[in-house]
Amino acid sequence: MRKIFWLVLIAALGFAGWFAWAVLTPTEPAAKTFVMLHPGYSTHRIAAELKSAGVIRSERAFVLWHYFHRRRSLKAGEYLFETPANIIDLQKRLGRGDVYFRTVIVPEGFTMFDIARAVEASGLGPAEDFLKVAQSDTALIADIAPSAPSLEGYLFPDTYQFSRMQTMQDIAAAMVKQFRQVARQIGLISSADAGVEGIAHTPLPLQTTVIMASIVEKETSVAEERPLVASVYYNRLAKNIALDADPSIIYAELLAGTYTGALHHDDMHFNSPYNTYTHTGLPPGPIGNPGKSALEAAMHPAQSDNYYFVADAQGHHRFARTIEEHNKNVDAYRRAMRGK
Repeated sequence: MRKIFWLVLIAALGFAGWFAWAVLTPTEPAAKTFVMLHPGYSTHRIAAELKSAGVIRSERAFVLWHYFHRRRSLKAGEYLFETPANIIDLQKRLGRGDVYFRTVIVPEGFTMFDIARAVEASGLGPAEDFLKVAQSDTALIADIAPSAPSLEGYLFPDTYQFSRMQTMQDIAAAMVKQFRQVARQIGLISSADAGVEGIAHTPLPLQTTVIMASIVEKETSVAEERPLVASVYYNRLAKNIALDADPSIIYAELLAGTYTGALHHDDMHFNSPYNTYTHTGLPPGPIGNPGKSALEAAMHPAQSDNYYFVADAQGHHRFARTIEEHNKNVDAYRRAMRGK
């Protein structure tokens, strides 16, 4: 019996030593290591994924430690491992759900095509998957833009953090939520006392404002010029004069998949309702996603008699009331460009 006792004691001590080593000794990943733990994974499956990634020393030790310390469940998500950690640290982290978030930067004026590429570049999924949502999930804005052909214009420019557990619908919804928040701040959307969102009593319908803001955003990056640019387009609309906005042609070709990266003279006749050279009035929808400054300019344009503007080769624009004055500004621009 004494011999059996000592054998059992030695085995127990050996197991305890191994268990302490496996649990307490930090493991350092060979490099930045990402591990995706999907919903529904068992503790054994999680342990197997972590061991396969070289993040833990023993699957069995991980499972045993979790069995004896079931204070919280292990959260699904994508995790980044890049520093040494032991099983205790890892289980605390998985219990907190300290998942890895990927950054998506959406600058002002980005189109849904640009955003789709940014989403893909961040590793959140294929660009075409985001585009499918952006082009079809208009229920997200049905209350404020019932006739919108897509989510274009309502995917607000900002810096976002998303995890790979979020769907493309989640990503688009977060951008629309940010649009709503900013639109409320500037009075484009109102919130009733009962908490029901509605269209604010602005001089123009919300969709008209967003379409105009998207054009203004594309025409100038200079904030103080935006109200003037908006005034030019509103003046032309009032006189039923075609807007002649080059960015609208680019967007028309983006929708058709024919844009080559530069506009040519023949493009001015491109057959599309988004072509503001061949169609008077605003295009059917926004041609990009405007920021706060462009939205405010579309809501509160400058009071002017200008009907034309052209770049001045220095990052700004020259505005004109008549075609004669505008032609002089165009000549000045061309001379300045030749001199560069």
